[in-house]
Amino acid sequence: MSLNSSTILNEENPQGPKRNIACLGSLELQTPSSFQDNPLQKLQLASQEVLEKAKKSGRSKCPRCSSSRMFYCYTCFVPVETVPTTEIPTVKLPLKIDIIKHPNETDGKSTAVHAKLLAPDDVTIYKYPCIPEYKEKRHEVALIFPGPSSVSVKDIAFHLQKYSRKGVCDEDDDCSKEPFLKKARIEPKEEKDLNECISSNVNECNKLKKIIFIDSTWNQTNKIITDERLQGLLQIELKTRKTCFWRHQKGKPDTYLSTIEAIYYFFVDYHQEILKESYKGQYDNLLFFFSFMYKLIKNAKCGAGKE
Repeated sequence: MSLNSSTILNEENPQGPKRNIACLGSLELQTPSSFQDNPLQKLQLASQEVLEKAKKSGRSKCPRCSSSRMFYCYTCFVPVETVPTTEIPTVKLPLKIDIIKHPNETDGKSTAVHAKLLAPDDVTIYKYPCIPEYKEKRHEVALIFPGPSSVSVKDIAFHLQKYSRKGVCDEDDDCSKEPFLKKARIEPKEEKDLNECISSNVNECNKLKKIIFIDSTWNQTNKIITDERLQGLLQIELKTRKTCFWRHQKGKPDTYLSTIEAIYYFFVDYHQEILKESYKGQYDNLLFFFSFMYKLIKNAKCGAGKE
């Protein structure tokens, strides 16, 4: 069966509109303002010719469960038979990602699977309530979620210091203070070497190693964010950006991002603010599927006279 843009629209919304957020966004099928001002055009992406061919050939089987899918299987997290894995880009991330997915979230409408497909070695998807315990790792884990106690990406290292002592600090401890070290009399050169060693160890303790994203509708988010296993984690709020997600939530600002957009923008900021390196498109392929589907749906809306 040949696939056209209207087929994508029908397949992604088979049961009518749904308010579907992914971490920060989500979404009835609307036309975001960004359809007219497309920031995705500037991405440095791998060739999408394989997706063009798959679009023309239509739905194909998942090599694992044999279900009929377009482009990829959203339950097995693998490309379909008409999309060779060798032609799908792989993105290496500087941090590990845990995505916590609400059990009622529709698999076919979530963009979380894009992250698993494109960064398979660094992304793990959990279906709530089956999630890890993070308490003993609070000094190296952060949660992407807006709120009154959330911090910006550039301030991550500073705020992680309060969790670095003994791995985890108790809530009543003043963790911002440097630990007092009692030491014997030593020569100036030796003291300098020791201080450098201590500084190196503190920096290592304050190093972020894993980031958590929530994939859920806004109405369902509260159940996850209040789970005791996520309490006490450093929360990070992203810079304001406009979404390109085609399921923009009616009546909500266009700054609510889909899961894959939130992941992408976090790593762009992390690369510049924490790694202190110039960004040259290193993570652009995280939007490999997203940008392609965006163009299909944009073309469908143009054809239907909705834009």
